[in-house]
Amino acid sequence: MKTKTLKILEENQTKRSKCLVYTRVMGYHRPVESFNIGKKGEHQQRTHFEEAVIC
Repeated sequence: MKTKTLKILEENQTKRSKCLVYTRVMGYHRPVESFNIGKKGEHQQRTHFEEAVIC
C-alpha cells in the first residue's frame, strides 16, 4: 500500500526539478553536489540545530 505522499510524488514526477543544496565553506557558499565523496559523507553526519530566540 502506497502512502498518499508517495502517490502525489509519482503523479507529479514530470513537474519536479532538481534542488541544489548549498552550505557555507570557509566564508562562502558552495553547492554540496560539488563535494568529493569524503566531504559529502561528512556533510551528512553534521548535527543541525536551531538557535533559541532571546528577546
